[in-house]
Amino acid sequence: MDAALLVQRLDEVGIRSAVILSLAYAWGSPGLSRKPADEYGAVRAENDWTAAQAARYPDRLIAFCSVNPLRDYALAEIDRCAADPRLRNGLKMQFGNSRVNLETAEHVAQLRRVFAAANKHRMPIVAHVWTGDDKILSPFQGRDARTFINEVLPMAPDVTVQIAHMGGSGPMLDPGTKEAMVVLAEAAARGDAAMKNVYFDVATNIHPDSPAEDVEFMTARMRQIGLGRLLYGSDAATGGNVSAAKYWRALRKKSGLTPSELQTIASNVAPYLRR
Repeated sequence: MDAALLVQRLDEVGIRSAVILSLAYAWGSPGLSRKPADEYGAVRAENDWTAAQAARYPDRLIAFCSVNPLRDYALAEIDRCAADPRLRNGLKMQFGNSRVNLETAEHVAQLRRVFAAANKHRMPIVAHVWTGDDKILSPFQGRDARTFINEVLPMAPDVTVQIAHMGGSGPMLDPGTKEAMVVLAEAAARGDAAMKNVYFDVATNIHPDSPAEDVEFMTARMRQIGLGRLLYGSDAATGGNVSAAKYWRALRKKSGLTPSELQTIASNVAPYLRR
């Protein structure tokens, strides 16, 4: 998947501009089966490749760098990205892949440092906060969402923070994930100070195969959060994932959102893409 194919996919669904989220964090995953000889070198190379791809279509694409926030080079890589005009657009993190545990004080302390560094550099953040994709960790639950809101988000008060998959992991809706998503939605609805600059993306939240109960739950959360805070996105566009166009059709046909509500989501533009 290079930039040319990505732009072709965007054109198919009528998306004008997009952010490419680097997958560099995956080189630091404890679950990676084949470790690179130079992990940090691989992270830098992945971020730089993503930046080079976005630069091929500067009027359509921007790149966010990424890093496993728990690695000892995380802050150095954020500083490096912030100094690169191609990568200072923002920071992507994937808590589950990085084995972040929001019930571990050391992990929360490191996340606070990372969010503070992004804020210092005025780098927007896209955070996949769900941590339930490793059986080693306890399921993602409401208490984890509260820790994120109360202890981590306040470290980045001046930048946009986008919560991926509305706090879940696409269409995977176990009881703990639902509880956490409700906590996040309630905080947004009541206007918590920490949520002032927070947006949510609806990437893959309603899958073509989602059962009616899950669709009803997700639609209620969207309305609770407020349509103006919702951004459309896709998951990784490779590996057999459903295309952005098919996900949009599923959202349109299954969600029960009105045409006006769907148009609001389609028209919302992330602050970091406003030019």
